[in-house]
Amino acid sequence: MTIKPLADRVVIKMLEAEETTKSGIILAGAAKEKPQVAEVVAVGPGGVVDGKEVKMYLKKGDKVLMSKYAGTEVKVDGEEYTILRQDDILAIVD
Repeated sequence: MTIKPLADRVVIKMLEAEETTKSGIILAGAAKEKPQVAEVVAVGPGGVVDGKEVKMYLKKGDKVLMSKYAGTEVKVDGEEYTILRQDDILAIVD
């Protein structure tokens, strides 16, 4: 099954959280923070949203930084994805 977002929506897949700190300390499962970096899986067509023209700046494969509590989490074919508006994306990570 594929997900095709509508309007200014973006489908992302969260990247795995770091299991060790930069100094080499291994983190327990409860100590890990929810990752905020994700990979774009699908992008909606844009268009007119709330009476304003929306141009989509993201593309499939971009690594992005998102708002901490943004979007709606969904599970499709055993994979977890988040669907959110392009406005909830803070930056593209290179």
